[in-house]
Amino acid sequence: SRNIYVHNSLFLSLYIFLAVALVSQTAARYTADWTSLDARPLPSWYDEAKVGIFVHWGVFSVPGFGSEWFWWHWQGQQPPDQKCVSYMSKNYPPGFSYPEFAPQFHAQFFNPEDWADIFKASGAKYVVLTAKHHEGFTNWASPNSWNWNSVDTGPHRDLVGDLGEAVRNRSLHYGLYNSLYEWFHPLYLVDKKNGFKTQQFVMSKLLPELYNMVVRYKPEVIWSDGDWEAPDTYWNSTEFLSWLYNDSPVKDTVVTNDRWGAGCACKHGGYYNCADKYTPGQLPKHKWEKCTSVDTLSWGYRRNIKMSELMDLPTIIEDLVLTVALGGNYLLNVGPTPDGMIPAVFEERLRGVGAWLKMNGEAIYTSKPWRVQTENTTVPVWYTSKGTTVYAIMTAKPPKLTLQLLGPKTSAATKVTLLGNPNPLSWAPVSPSAGLTVLLPELPYSPSQAWTLKLDGIQ
Repeated sequence: SRNIYVHNSLFLSLYIFLAVALVSQTAARYTADWTSLDARPLPSWYDEAKVGIFVHWGVFSVPGFGSEWFWWHWQGQQPPDQKCVSYMSKNYPPGFSYPEFAPQFHAQFFNPEDWADIFKASGAKYVVLTAKHHEGFTNWASPNSWNWNSVDTGPHRDLVGDLGEAVRNRSLHYGLYNSLYEWFHPLYLVDKKNGFKTQQFVMSKLLPELYNMVVRYKPEVIWSDGDWEAPDTYWNSTEFLSWLYNDSPVKDTVVTNDRWGAGCACKHGGYYNCADKYTPGQLPKHKWEKCTSVDTLSWGYRRNIKMSELMDLPTIIEDLVLTVALGGNYLLNVGPTPDGMIPAVFEERLRGVGAWLKMNGEAIYTSKPWRVQTENTTVPVWYTSKGTTVYAIMTAKPPKLTLQLLGPKTSAATKVTLLGNPNPLSWAPVSPSAGLTVLLPELPYSPSQAWTLKLDGIQ
């Protein structure tokens, strides 16, 4: 009986210990300050995903001219952009107002299943849709945006909800872009006039809308923007983020970027965007993401787009590889038409990325930066790694069938293969301490102009 007593006592002690540990773990709450919020570990799915698709879609897609900043360039900035003024005077009646574009945002061909199929085929692991851009129009029935949303006018559809369901049915993560500010919202203009000492816009529009959006759609990425005119204290950013990380329905999985107030970029938040199309010169110490657009001149749809203004597939792949080698995620943007179509040329780019990732994704997904990120011997080479395996990604075709790599240190166990080809490749050391020359096979045709060597047994 004494043994049973000891056993029960040990069991009870262990139970109490585990219970206390569990309580202390759940009690570890984030406070509404950057020191606490910045200490939150980034949910692991995000770094493993590496590739995402960004979608800029809204009323700005209807004029489809200049960029998604059309309203501001036409009627906000001083002096106005004359190209936008001329476009309106030539094509629309006098007195035509920007909100009159909303009923023409029909989205009549929008099929979220088709979109989600394209995104899945692109090899992306997450999708970020504009829930609300700076124009203030919400792509869902926001109770704080009466008659200026996609359910009350235009498509008469919950675009955020419909796409979210299709994307998640394909096991992709779903995120939402939200602009903190709105160019012409009367309450925002009052706060701005008051030097952001008042918070009428934040308390009655922004925050209620954000909370509603998170509870309703449970986004796993909140891609914040439009923060730069006012400090984070005006936006109440730290209070919102502490709720998001502590009590929201996505508290354990959500990731956020760094646009939460003037001066926050590259300093505070979950991962860093730093700036649009940002590329660091060397390996950053903090997780980051490069957002860029297939259309080099705009994020939103443009009717007058030219082929020469698009990133071609080799450029996109090289950009993606560089980003991942430097520890970043790659968020590639497309701008759908107001009818709800992803232009065929964008779809072609996305499917091209997917075809390359199908062959080379082993070197991208869940990879880590290596001790050497890049070298340029005969062609540019970028390195990624997984445990003891190193991947050398060539972003151009070598002029001859040998490739010299100086970074890797070989051993008797070193084995080299080309992804997509199971046969081991012959290699020879460059020097006793480091480097190898690989005898390449005839490289298969690749529209992306990038191939990956897998190096096992490398130091």
